[in-house]
Amino acid sequence: MLKNKVVLITGASSGIGRAMALVCAREGASVVVSDIDEAGAEATAELVREVGNEALVVNCDIGQPTECEQLVARCCEHFGRLDVACNNAGISGPSQRTADYPLEDWAKVIQVNLSGVFYCMKYEIEAMLRNGGGSIVNVASILGAVGFATAPAYAAAKHGVVGLTHTAALEYATDGIRINAVGPGFIRTPMISALDADAATHAMLVAAHPMGRLGEAEEVAELMVWLASSRAAFVTGAYYPVDGGYLAR
Repeated sequence: MLKNKVVLITGASSGIGRAMALVCAREGASVVVSDIDEAGAEATAELVREVGNEALVVNCDIGQPTECEQLVARCCEHFGRLDVACNNAGISGPSQRTADYPLEDWAKVIQVNLSGVFYCMKYEIEAMLRNGGGSIVNVASILGAVGFATAPAYAAAKHGVVGLTHTAALEYATDGIRINAVGPGFIRTPMISALDADAATHAMLVAAHPMGRLGEAEEVAELMVWLASSRAAFVTGAYYPVDGGYLAR
């Protein structure tokens, strides 16, 4: 589905980002593997190369706009273009009620999870306009649609990602750029390992999903690849949950 395409993925050192990189490589894409964890990113890139595809590692803190600009520039310098971008990088932040939430953590979560997506999109869209089009998939969350007690910053940021996705999709619909978002439920990744640390919490998380289990990173990656490909040519401005029925309750 992505044969000979150039795909940029942020937060690709592990979890959903790594799964996306591997599925994209399997589908024939060259992959820009971006993360602040260089060792993890290099490991992901090596897995992409083992599939037989080219990988470029670029260290990037998406909370810094100049680094996002440099990330896209490095992609275009190396591969000559950018076809697909998946804005996946994010952080969870502490679990605190709104009035108790530390100001510095609020600023950091919003900076990475919302502003970082905006910074990436700003430069990705510029590159895609030069190339005649492309596809962007933003990784939001089920918390882009509902609230979650003790996660005010994360939920606010992910709601913002969905709104940003809708807005940009409208703006660039006639420019050949499709922009969509996915909303993972609780997926078995390093990010939720702290939440999933004991049997009682694990049981609570599983019970929140009508399918009776947590999701797998590859299941999110498969949806992302479909959205990025020409098979979803008439899909833009959409928010697709991949949540085992969480939002249907």
